[in-house]
Amino acid sequence: MRSSEPLDLLATEDPVAAFGGAERAGRPLALPTSGTSGRPRTIIRSTASWTGSFLAVDELTGIDGSSRVWVPGPLTATMNLFASVHARWAGATLVADLEAATHAHLTPTALLRVLDTRPVELAGRHLVVAGDRVDDETRDRVRAAGAGLSHYYGAAETSFVAWGAHAEALRPFPGVEVETRDGELWVRSPHLADGYLETEHTLRGDADGWVTVGDRGEVVAGSVHVHGREGGITTAGATVRIAEIEHTLRPHASGEVAVIGLPHPDLGEVVAAAVTHPRDVRHLAAVAPSVLPPAQRPRRWLHIDALPLTAHDKVDRATLRTAFATARVPA
Repeated sequence: MRSSEPLDLLATEDPVAAFGGAERAGRPLALPTSGTSGRPRTIIRSTASWTGSFLAVDELTGIDGSSRVWVPGPLTATMNLFASVHARWAGATLVADLEAATHAHLTPTALLRVLDTRPVELAGRHLVVAGDRVDDETRDRVRAAGAGLSHYYGAAETSFVAWGAHAEALRPFPGVEVETRDGELWVRSPHLADGYLETEHTLRGDADGWVTVGDRGEVVAGSVHVHGREGGITTAGATVRIAEIEHTLRPHASGEVAVIGLPHPDLGEVVAAAVTHPRDVRHLAAVAPSVLPPAQRPRRWLHIDALPLTAHDKVDRATLRTAFATARVPA
């Protein structure tokens, strides 16, 4: 008997094995988002919306039954759960460290950490990287280390949207259509989620099967250029990544943290951080020198009651900049 009750994979003892059980039972999946926008949502999708992409991922990555796959990130992140489920489906072996792996699934932050500390271990391995932009410099460092690289753009709601060697070489994932409407990326795909468990959230789409999560971008001559995810801050000639700073500060925070760049007459921009817990202003300012290099350390701090959000539940960084200006926070 097939069940229509969504299965919360992360509530099971072995989410990867539970996926197989849900597939056999024809049961949909409940997958929580990361909640980085401040309002976590639970996505409902069929197992077929994932398995339908497996053969294409095999071809693009070379993962098969002889592969050994390292997925160091937590399964609470959809990209890591997908990678682990796919590896098991392909007959590959999940391994506990890079040295034993033929393939690895990483965020750009994790990739840069490996490039900085043990690049020799990347030789001969194929890396699949998502979660933020992979720029030309990182691509070149991966190649110099003797590794292969696949980079993709997607979302928890859409799964794969575009795939390539780096952020400027993304093309629509096999079987997926991508177009731009008023500066937003819209997607039509067999790998879409069905919607959200929470009734207050809806997946924005049209009658022809196109959906958007509100990311900004454009499609030029078949290439997908993603602009909607905040990238870098250029301060005193150095470019630092917003995602890396937030990722480093969040474990030390009592509330939420959002980072932006603010204009500065001499430095170009300075790093600024807004926090939602009052003690985090002093606490994180004290912690930052021990966990962040100088260029990444916020120069300005602001406590606000809640992070402002866009209509698509993403941090509204333009409103944050206005809040800093209104508060007249000194450098």
